[in-house]
Amino acid sequence: VTTGTFDLIELTTNEAIQKHFGDAGTKLLDVRFAPLMFMFLFIGFAIKLPCVPVHTWLPDAHVQAPTPISMILAGVLLKMGGYGFLRLCYGIFPLGGEFWASFLAVIAVVSILYGALCAMAQTDFKKLVAYSSVSHMGYVLLGICVMTTTGFQGAMFQMIAHGISSPMCFFLVGVIYDRAHHRQINKFGGLWLSMPRYGSMATLGFFASLGLPGLCGFVGEAYVLLGTFQAGPHFKWAYTAAICAAFGVVLTAGYILWVVQRVYLGSVREEYKSFPEATGREMLILAPLGALCILLGVLPKQSVFDFMNGTLNLLIDQMHGVTQMAMAAAGG
Repeated sequence: VTTGTFDLIELTTNEAIQKHFGDAGTKLLDVRFAPLMFMFLFIGFAIKLPCVPVHTWLPDAHVQAPTPISMILAGVLLKMGGYGFLRLCYGIFPLGGEFWASFLAVIAVVSILYGALCAMAQTDFKKLVAYSSVSHMGYVLLGICVMTTTGFQGAMFQMIAHGISSPMCFFLVGVIYDRAHHRQINKFGGLWLSMPRYGSMATLGFFASLGLPGLCGFVGEAYVLLGTFQAGPHFKWAYTAAICAAFGVVLTAGYILWVVQRVYLGSVREEYKSFPEATGREMLILAPLGALCILLGVLPKQSVFDFMNGTLNLLIDQMHGVTQMAMAAAGG
């Protein structure tokens, strides 16, 4: 209503705002309205990401969804929340991001820790992977809210890495569900012995989700933590948030190692000795995902950062431009 457009270029470029909207553009960027408008957008995208406390739909959705839908939900749809944060919340209302930074950091850390603790408490294999997504998306929110270049890089890389490792984990759960017709972790055991090819891919996928160095999950989390520490001089709670988020990595290792040990290691149960090995069609899905987990972990610069940094720098310049214009309007 204020500007008469939904064009993101015109809503976020100084020259376009001044040329087309005049006083209306100044009102749009008013420092008094930016925090409120930012929060309206944030609530919608927080549900999509999701983050605590608006995450409760995700575990139930994953449990009820068939495997292909869970893969799409984890690999693509959740990332729309992170994209919305970057492109709309921070692209149009960066002053709102600065205003709510401490609040968002608390939400991010709570999501990381709460998601990991809930994952540790699960007995349903698929629900464990679902809660791990809540925890991993907390790193995305933390990397964005500290508003450092390294934090943004980490958040974007984390979304890409999670978009590979999480669908792989859901598919791995689906493979054994098709054979056992249940997902109860305490009823499995020793599956690596009866399904060695599947067990190898499962170890790769879950260790990528864990954030093992050399795999895709490590790079994004490392950049987020580093970017959070870098925000210390201008962000009061940065160091505390980084330490708490680092503890979330420990919790992640706890539930991932626990589930790998319970499901894939140890002696194989009698009823699972006859489980057929992963089929060629299943390996055709798992192998490319596993290869991408390794590629992004070993060559993050060549595989992601070289393509991402140009767009990211434009976004940061756009945020700075909107901030400067808003401050100038406030001063005027």
